[in-house]
Amino acid sequence: MYEGLVEAYGPLGLFISSFISSTIAPGGSEAVLAYLLTKEQFVPIYLVLLATVGNTLGALTTYYLGALAASNFPPKSANKKHFDKANLMIQKYGSVALLLSWLPVIGDVLCLAAGWAKLNLFRSTCFIALGKFARYFLLSLLLS
Repeated sequence: MYEGLVEAYGPLGLFISSFISSTIAPGGSEAVLAYLLTKEQFVPIYLVLLATVGNTLGALTTYYLGALAASNFPPKSANKKHFDKANLMIQKYGSVALLLSWLPVIGDVLCLAAGWAKLNLFRSTCFIALGKFARYFLLSLLLS
């Protein structure tokens, strides 16, 4: 599935996949990273950093969607399923909760809730990037 994307676009395909994977849309950036690592054409840290940047930018897109939604919709109109849990974590731990932004489903909602709460953008970006980097870095170590 990813072979065509990676063969056609290489590291750019990883960046695109990482960005998409970090928005509400599903993606498989880990599989693309794993595939590129097995090709041994690129320095692993380069791929890890590229995936981290793409995934962080995708998370910031979700953060901004949350900030936009907060100005148009009161918190009571939010989807209760995951938002309440994420919002509680954001209220309790602040930007530090964004270290978990790499988690499936809840990570996206954490970023949305952080934007909704209008957490400090710089701190939020740092914690998002750190969590995402740790995931990709550990994955690259496991595959090396």
